[in-house]
Parts: sequence; C-alpha cells; structure tokens
Amino acid sequence: MSGRVLVTGGAGFIGVNLIPLLVRAGHAVRILDTLVPQVHGHLPHAGLCWLGATAGVEFRRGSVGSSSDLSSALEDVETVVHLAAETGTGQSMYEINHYCHENVQATALLMDQIVNGHAPRVKRVILASSRSVYGEGTYVRPDKPDAPRITPPSRNLEALQAGMWEPVCPTSGAELTAIPTSEDDRTAPASIYAATKLMQEDLVRIGCSAAGIGYAILRLQNVYGEGQSLSNPYTGILSIFSTRIRRGLELPVFEDGLESRDFVHVSDVSAAFAAAVAAAKAADTVINVGSGVATPVICIARALSRAFGKPEKVRVTGQYRLGDIRHNMADISRLGTVLDLAPKVSLDEGLSRFVQWVQTQPLPEDRLGEANAELVTRGMMG
Repeated sequence: MSGRVLVTGGAGFIGVNLIPLLVRAGHAVRILDTLVPQVHGHLPHAGLCWLGATAGVEFRRGSVGSSSDLSSALEDVETVVHLAAETGTGQSMYEINHYCHENVQATALLMDQIVNGHAPRVKRVILASSRSVYGEGTYVRPDKPDAPRITPPSRNLEALQAGMWEPVCPTSGAELTAIPTSEDDRTAPASIYAATKLMQEDLVRIGCSAAGIGYAILRLQNVYGEGQSLSNPYTGILSIFSTRIRRGLELPVFEDGLESRDFVHVSDVSAAFAAAVAAAKAADTVINVGSGVATPVICIARALSRAFGKPEKVRVTGQYRLGDIRHNMADISRLGTVLDLAPKVSLDEGLSRFVQWVQTQPLPEDRLGEANAELVTRGMMG
C-alpha cells in the first residue's frame, strides 16, 4: 500500500525507528507530534534535528487532541499510524483525566474526522496498543492441565502488602502458571493507562468497521532499544536502569524481582508497523507484537549491568505499585500468520545495541526517586 502516511507521535521512540522504513518503502511521511518535555526533554533538542532534515518527511508540531491541528495533518493522507499516547502506568493512576484526554478523547477526535469524511483519502488506520490491556494475562492450573485458561483478577492492596506476589485461581485459590497470552484471551485492564488503550482499540475497531476502512491493532509488549526516551522516569525500565548504571547507582527492583515481562526490540516492532502499512489487505484484527519470551525483571537488570560492563548493583526492594501486573508474555503466532513476521533481535543483541546507543547520549538526571516519591505520596506505591 503506497501513499502519504501520517504518523501521530512520530517524533517518539517507535516513530524514530519506523519512519526510515516507511521512507525507504517509498512513502511520503507526515509527522504530528507535540514534543512534550517529559518524553523529549527540554527544547530545542539536538536529537530532533532529523525532523526537518529528512527527505520525504514533513514535520508538524501539534496535537491529535486539537481539531485544527488534526484536520490539517490529515490532508491527502491515505494511512494513519497512531502512536501518540501517554504511556506511564503508575502516573496514569492519579493523572486520570489527562490520560483519558490524551489517549481516549484524542483518538475519538481522530476517528470522528475520518469516519465523518473530513479525511476522505484515509483507507487504513494502524494503532499502537499495549499488552497492558490483558491485565494479569493468561494462566493455567498446573494440577488441572485440561481446565479452561484463566485470567486472574488484579492483585489487590492486601495481597501486595502481604507480599503475595503471584496471582491465584479466583475460585479455588490454587497456584497458577503463566502461559503465553493470545489475542483471543480475555482483556482485563489493571491500570488507567491500560483502560485507555483498550478504549482506543474499541474506537478504532468499531469506527473503521462501520466506515469500511481497514485497520490493524498492534498490542506491543515491553519495547526497548535505540531512540528510547532517557528523560521519562515514568516508563521504560531499561532507560531508567541505564541512567542509574551510568551514574553508579543501585537498581531497585520491585516485589521479589521475579515479576517478568516480554522484552521486544524496537526494530522488530517497527518492522511490524511497516508490514501493517505495506500489506495488500488490511489485517482488520488485533496482533500481538513481542518476543514470546518472559524474562524476570531481576534478570534484565543484571543483564543490562553486564552489557555496560558494570557491577551488578541490584537490590530487591519488596516495594510494589498499584496497577502493575505480575507476568505477561505474548503468543506471537498471529504475527507470523497475518504479517509473515517473527522477531529477529535476541535479547542479548538488543541489549548490546541499546547500550552502545545510550553511551553516545548525554547523561540524564536520575529522576526515579522523584517519580517513586510522588507515587508513595499519592498512595499508589508501597
């Protein structure tokens, strides 16, 4: 599929890696981005020079939440890649109105303009969603292998305070084992951020289906890699840890350190978006994008320290954040069947590439303590 592509939030982490792929594929690309300081740091920013200096790329500073900015940006656009969103799980639990406005209302405005004919050339919308919509994800009872798959409820405050980290069967209290979560498993958001991402999905799916417009919804696992924001203390565990390693500080790991995530390199994520743009026929479905491998957070902290060639100053804190999940890893079989893709970057290679890039960047302030103190003050962290 050719034509002009609008990438909302295109100056961010995924956009930086995706846009060169789109340009090489022959697309004219327009970026609409607000350049918020929490993500991009203070402006002007030398790392953003490429926005005005890349052939085939047009940059407009503006917001998806502004009707006039959006209407102008949608002119002559055939495909929309909607990356723009607020992404901090912990922060979302108290900045509720802000997250709903930036994620839900802005997406509603986007779909309103498309569905009501204000962007008549748009034939496809591709949304960046999140693994967070699954909540705790999918589990089975190891003592009953033939029993139905289980999506346990979010861990409550009492369980977290007691250090009962692992979800249990909601009916029997039996132990559970996490398994790869598929796109057809139940969604159960555990944070405001997750709830806004699921609402984005519904707006895109329902709006596009009603208007006869193609769509693809990519549920991203924990994305990391070159170009990641190093200044945002609310999201991106590897960027947060990288700053602390460079400053010789310890790496505080929540709970017992065995909570796990599916880490996927940004080049594999960008390839998925590029494939969704290029596909002859729209996917018209939800697709998990991950590595399919669960890695404990304590292991990622140690591996990142080794990649920097630094001592492993890892401390398990026993702390917790409301809205965090225990485990999640993706069933990525649909990624292969629908987009004909499989992850190419191993965790070791990805960490090496990330560290090499980080070492070329200015050393940011460490703001993790500030962010955690705010969560504690608001009763969102213990």
